[in-house]
Amino acid sequence: METHLYYLFFMALPVACIAWTVTKEEIFREAREFCVDRSKNCNKLLKRKFFYVFTCEYCFSHYVTLILLFITRFTLIYPDWRGYIIAFFSIVWIANVYMSLYNIIRIDLKKEKIKVQKEESTLKND
Repeated sequence: METHLYYLFFMALPVACIAWTVTKEEIFREAREFCVDRSKNCNKLLKRKFFYVFTCEYCFSHYVTLILLFITRFTLIYPDWRGYIIAFFSIVWIANVYMSLYNIIRIDLKKEKIKVQKEESTLKND
């Protein structure tokens, strides 16, 4: 069981990384903007929800986790379908904790960068 817990925390890392990169980072900005537009302007509910998945890191992490579980066949506690369900929700939860912590760190770094820029501009003006 201890080994499975290690795997759980390690398997959540790629889920968080992929979900964050696709839904937040600059490299996918154009595709994300297209998906945002389609999620708001499609005439069918199913289409809107499909495109919304690519704009929300929480939603997208569920699909990344499904793919990861399909590839790895990782289960928690039970070796059957119940283990897949427990692993699925556990990985999604841990991945979203990772993404929340990463977001907090990024916000703090941006605040510090803004403070430094203000201080530098104040020193230049004096």
